[in-house]
Amino acid sequence: MASSQLMADYRQWLVFQRQEQLSREHQGIAQRLEDARASANQVVQAYRSMAEKAAAEGACYRTLFLRERDNASLPCEGWLFVRRVLSEGNSTRVRATLLETFTLEDGIVAPGEKPANKLTLEIYDKLEIDKGMRTQVRVDCLDNPEDFHFITLLDAVRGDLRPHLK
Repeated sequence: MASSQLMADYRQWLVFQRQEQLSREHQGIAQRLEDARASANQVVQAYRSMAEKAAAEGACYRTLFLRERDNASLPCEGWLFVRRVLSEGNSTRVRATLLETFTLEDGIVAPGEKPANKLTLEIYDKLEIDKGMRTQVRVDCLDNPEDFHFITLLDAVRGDLRPHLK
């Protein structure tokens, strides 16, 4: 096997390894949120805090989300800049900008390699009938229904990504 083909296969293997790692991480965090019985109100407050820090310090938060591709839900990774949290009645929407840093198709993407995407996320409690009529908090993208179940981590924050958000 030629060394260039060997390196290409190795890079592809690394991408699949990262995909599997993100899959386990997303499942684990989602399970912890469910076990903690986090509510939509608690998540809304967390996003409000993110918006305040984004405005004051340019903070971007690591986020994991699922993307529907060919009848499979694949975890993706990025950095989320929360611009605004809007609440009207029983509906809460988040205006944000996403810098994707990993997808299976693209592999690892450095900030600025791909343009930032402006998103509208909706925060709500989803009724889980198969789990004894419990509710589970969900954050889904309204602009692109293929992107759903966003989990944004409060403890993974960066302040150096603002130039890439344009």
